[in-house]
Amino acid sequence: MLPIRLRDFVEDPDGWIYAVSTYDNDRNVGCVLRYVPDSQGDRVNPAGQRYHKYDFEDAYARIAREKPAYAGLVQRIPVTDLRRVLKPDVEIYRIATSHDRVRKLLHLFDLPQGTIGCTGSLLCGLDNETSDIDMVVYGRHWFDAQAQVKRGIDEGKIEGMSQDMWRKVYKKRKPEIPFEAFVLHEQRKWNRGQIDGTYFDILYTRTYNDCKGVPAGKGEILGKETIEARVTDASLAFDNPAVYSVKHESVSKVLSFTHTYSGQALPGETIEACGVVEQHGHERWLIVGTTREARGEYIISKTLLGR
Repeated sequence: MLPIRLRDFVEDPDGWIYAVSTYDNDRNVGCVLRYVPDSQGDRVNPAGQRYHKYDFEDAYARIAREKPAYAGLVQRIPVTDLRRVLKPDVEIYRIATSHDRVRKLLHLFDLPQGTIGCTGSLLCGLDNETSDIDMVVYGRHWFDAQAQVKRGIDEGKIEGMSQDMWRKVYKKRKPEIPFEAFVLHEQRKWNRGQIDGTYFDILYTRTYNDCKGVPAGKGEILGKETIEARVTDASLAFDNPAVYSVKHESVSKVLSFTHTYSGQALPGETIEACGVVEQHGHERWLIVGTTREARGEYIISKTLLGR
């Protein structure tokens, strides 16, 4: 079996379905509960079985209540407990066969087979008329897809984000920065758009060969801090966690565990970041996203905002 990686979905013996949220899944899969069978649920799979979709807070509460062995900062399920693994890159063509907008998107991306997939509710067969499209692109091909999204919008093949859609995304993300600053940062990421009125984004995931060496584990907490630093490397700024190497007197990396601040700054730019400083070996890292909604934590590019 192929290794389980970020943005796959897994199912436990009771049919509960989880989104994989980590790369270190050799023995215990790091994930978050998303769907549970429920005769009153409003999500229905192709076989006619109903499910209830869980938001993060409710998911954590139910796991703590009914499956405490899985509970933690992320839920951890032993690989031996898994009944099924769903992989975005394996299922993409099945999904595209029955979803016109996914098929249209797939045709717009000029990418090798196996480097693009579709995750989220579409992967699980639990989408509805309001579902977004969560595309996944693996490794360096993500940057090709990013360029193709920009070109598609410039050429009118992909719809740009409307003001109403930006408001919807902002409300969903609940960032600690003003709406105007949020949109200014997001507009240059070229990782989202609309296709026939449906919102989509492209999500970065490492290739199987690059899954090792992902920053993991919690360091010694040194306290909350706001820093100003220059970004020296942003090659993994769209990963999870997003990683920014920085030049600063005490902090060597800024990590974001919330998607809101992925791709937030470019190399050479000066950022302001507020989060929790942790000691990792001989390095100090500033962590953004220490809580699910990253209350009081943020990253902004002062260079971008100063233009």
